[in-house]
Formats: sequence, structure tokens, C-alpha cells
Amino acid sequence: MKKLLNNLTVRVVIGILLGIAVGFIFPEFGAKLKVLADIFIKLIKMVIAPIIFFTVVIGIGSMGDLKKVGRIGGKALLYFEIISTFALAIGLIVVNLLQPGKGFNIGAVEGGDISQYTTQAAESEHGFISFIMGIIPENAVAALAGGELLPILFFAILFGISMAAMGEKAASVVSFFEKVSEIFFGIVNIIMKFSPIAAFGAMAYTIGNFGIGSLVSLGKLMGSVYITMFLFVVFILGAVAKIYKFNIIKFIAYIKEEILLVLGTSSSESALPKMMERLEKFGCSKSVVGLVVPTGYSFNLDGTAIYLSMAAIFIAQAYGVDLSIWQEITLLGILMLTSKGAAGVTGSGFITLAATLAAFPMIPVEGIALLLGVDRFMSEARAITNLIGNGVATVVVSKMENEFNPNQVVDETAERNVPNAEKHTVIQSEIG
Repeated sequence: MKKLLNNLTVRVVIGILLGIAVGFIFPEFGAKLKVLADIFIKLIKMVIAPIIFFTVVIGIGSMGDLKKVGRIGGKALLYFEIISTFALAIGLIVVNLLQPGKGFNIGAVEGGDISQYTTQAAESEHGFISFIMGIIPENAVAALAGGELLPILFFAILFGISMAAMGEKAASVVSFFEKVSEIFFGIVNIIMKFSPIAAFGAMAYTIGNFGIGSLVSLGKLMGSVYITMFLFVVFILGAVAKIYKFNIIKFIAYIKEEILLVLGTSSSESALPKMMERLEKFGCSKSVVGLVVPTGYSFNLDGTAIYLSMAAIFIAQAYGVDLSIWQEITLLGILMLTSKGAAGVTGSGFITLAATLAAFPMIPVEGIALLLGVDRFMSEARAITNLIGNGVATVVVSKMENEFNPNQVVDETAERNVPNAEKHTVIQSEIG
């Protein structure tokens, strides 16, 4: 029993179940426990910016081949764009087929304060030029301090390219950065010990604040979103995995601890550092992981893309707005821009949805009030889909580059059963 409780996966599951129970039985107390999840996410965000900077710089700088950097980056971005478009399209198709917003009684839904979202949407420009300008930091240090993901990536890529061009002269810097990176991952391992407490607080808050009954009124939309994301992961990502000769179900089982962490915190960023380590153990090269995973957190948010397309059409259906096929295609084009750069943190999808509707006046932006009560529940599904999507992307690019080494895959269950004196890396014989 003690050995079982020492397993992080088991502790996170226990935290989630206790959180649901406390939120249901003591709703007022449960609603106050959100601070536990907030503290944990702040701790994770504290190290995200430097980890992304160092991993991208190390990944590019250690290659020593600028053609290789451009090749990996180009393949990754092309893959991201194709898969994200599939995610947006499948969301539009399913929401039009199931029509969860049709006949929705808007007057029966308690509106929320959406002024903060509409203000941000009104002040945001999401054109191509403003998107490009937003990538370039005015001050690299300020971007790192503010945790601005896209500017950090841009600066890290330039830094890494410069190091790669220097060759052996930069070897000592690469070695130093690797040691610093290990320190930050050590900090992450310390923070992870508190993840069951964070999962407990997050679930207690959600159930205590919104109640079990909050799922009923928008259950059809939630069901549609879950079904769509399931179909996307199993069939779209499953087909991609089959093409590149690995099994999507086994891969999901392999990253189950990271998925449970995301389930508890509703933030795909909370699992980013551990996910990178897991992908390297799975067989992906360090250089590909260091470049593809952080980039994917801005350009390959499949779950967020599905949520945005379905939520926008749901609001149109709820207000009785009948969109033509060309208007929906236009909406898809806008979403292809606005979905890029949405951070994998709770609530960012909501802000992006408000910005999208502000740029698409046919759908009333105030309609996002309909989603205030259940956005939290859907954020968990989209964060998990984002995590799986980025993991698959990294494996695919590694295989494209012939930098996937299955001989380094570790069967951790078997490894734990080997006595410490005899413990060696146990190779998993089958990946697919």
C-alpha cells in the first residue's frame, strides 16, 4: 500500500477524487481552494520561460548545422499548420452536425461579467502584420521576465543559430547552459511533488464554485467537444501515428502521468518540462525535443483550435445566427491566426475566443457569457489534447529526421522492480 501511495499517478488521482468530494459536500470551502492550484501553476510558470529558452538554445546550438535547424523547424511548422487546420475543420463539422446551440434558451443562462474579455478583445489586433510584430520582442530580457512565449522563442532561436554558427567556440557555452538547464529541471522535480495538492484544490474549486448541476445546461456542448477531441486524437493523430509506425494508444499510456497532471491543473504548460524528459526517454533526440516541443506550445494547440471553432459556432447557434459556408470558411481563416500563440494556460482559450469574435462581427462577442460556467471543464479536455498533439508531433519530426532511437525507450515499471544494486536501463522491445 505504501509503495502504491508513493506513485505520483496514484496520488494525483486521489487528489482529483478528494477534490470532487470536498467541492460537492462543502461547496463554499471548496471554492476557496482554488488558491492551491493557482500557487502550483505560478510555481510552474516561474520556470517555464528559462526552461524554454535554454532547451531551444541548447537544441539548436548543439546541432552545429544551420541547415539542420532550418530543416527541422520547417518540417515542424508545416506539420503544425496541417494538423491545426484539421483540428479546426473537424470542430466546425461536428458542431454543425450535432448543433448543440440550436434552441438554446439564452435567457435561462445566468450571464457573467465578460467586460475583462471584451476589453482585451477590443484592444487586441490579430492581423498578420500585428501577429508578426508581436513575435519580435522590444526587449529580450523583458520578454523573459514577462514569460512571453513567442518573443522568447524568437530570441532563443536567434541565440541558438548564432551559437551553432560559432561551432566549437561556443561548446563551453552549450555545456554551461546544459548544466543550468539541469538545475531548472531539478526545480521542476521539486515542484511536481506538490501536484496532487494542486489537483485537489483545482477540482474542489471547480465543483464547489459551479456545482455538479452546472454541467447540465451546457452538457450537450461539452459532450460535443469531448467527442470531437476523442475523434481527433484516435483517428487523426492515430492515423498519423500509424503512418510513422507507432501506436497512439500505447503512446498515451506512456504519458499517463503528464495527462493526469494536466487533468488536475487544466494547464498543458504544467506538464511541459516533464513531457520533454519523457519524449527523450521515448526515443526522440534531445535537439528535436528542444526545438519542436516549445514551438508546438504556440503553434500546435490542437485542443484549443477545436474548442475555438466549436465554441464560436455554438454561440452563433444559440443566438440564431445562420452562417453561410463562406462565412464559416472565413471564420476558420481567422481562427488559423488567432489560435496561434495562445498559451497553454487556463483561461487563455477564453481570451482568444473573445478576440476571434471581435474580429468576426457576425457572431455577438457577448455570447461568451454563455460559456463562463463550464469553460473550466472544457479547458481540461483541450489542454490534454494539446499535450498529446505536441507529443505526437515531436515523435513524427524525430522520425522524419531519422533522430528517433527506440533503443533508449525505458520500461519504467520493470525498472522499478530491479534491485538498486543491479538496476540498469531496461529496454522495451516493442513500441508499436
